Amino acid sequence: MQRSWEEAGWEQLGAGVARRRMPGWDETIGLVIGSAGVLVIDTGATIADGAGLRRQIRGLTGGREVTHVALTHAHFDHVLGTAAFAGVEVFGAAGLAELLARDKDGLRADAVRHGADPDAAAEATDLLVRPRHPVHGEHVLDLGGRQVVLAVAGPGHTAHDLAVLVPAGPGTPAVVFCGDLVEESGAPQAGPDAAPDRWPAALDRLLALGGEDAVYVPGHGAVVDAPFVRAQRAELCRRFGVSPS
Repeated sequence: MQRSWEEAGWEQLGAGVARRRMPGWDETIGLVIGSAGVLVIDTGATIADGAGLRRQIRGLTGGREVTHVALTHAHFDHVLGTAAFAGVEVFGAAGLAELLARDKDGLRADAVRHGADPDAAAEATDLLVRPRHPVHGEHVLDLGGRQVVLAVAGPGHTAHDLAVLVPAGPGTPAVVFCGDLVEESGAPQAGPDAAPDRWPAALDRLLALGGEDAVYVPGHGAVVDAPFVRAQRAELCRRFGVSPS
């Protein structure tokens, strides 16, 4: 018997829009379904994660195949499953592909440092799939009867932060997949690749993209709203000494 979305660990955000919080690092995976295409947002921390997601989505959608992947940023828990999506069109912010090409060793080391199996991390970085479609500014992706907007929102959490807007439609509020520009399960993580002085402006771009009534999906944690994003912006300004104006 086919499992329901909820039984399979997915949270439905509207008609044809869902997200899953992965075990381990609690990273968000997004899913948007159109009549002609299926978009996955981020791919998990290992090839096994990506393969499991691809099989699960096929089972939940009556055999539909993933056609597009959007990567929100370059951290291991969001990109290392991409090799499981062979033949899929992969999108990322301009510059992401080049970063992934030159920093495979750093990506593998970061995964292992955060608890990933060393062999799985080595395999995933060896087979790493980089975006072939760089996004400059905004790109509208037509999935058939549904258009989504891929928007460069950073720099902020990293130098190459990409957000995904699913515009409001029948039975579906506007949904913004934020990557790790927004985190709900803890304070946003700012590593050496972050741009703290520009992060508040990135959140302004997210809010302008989605509007007051949108659902905002963080890279880690529960779904939030526009007031939460504004509050996190204010906290980032205090934390990093950035003017709130």
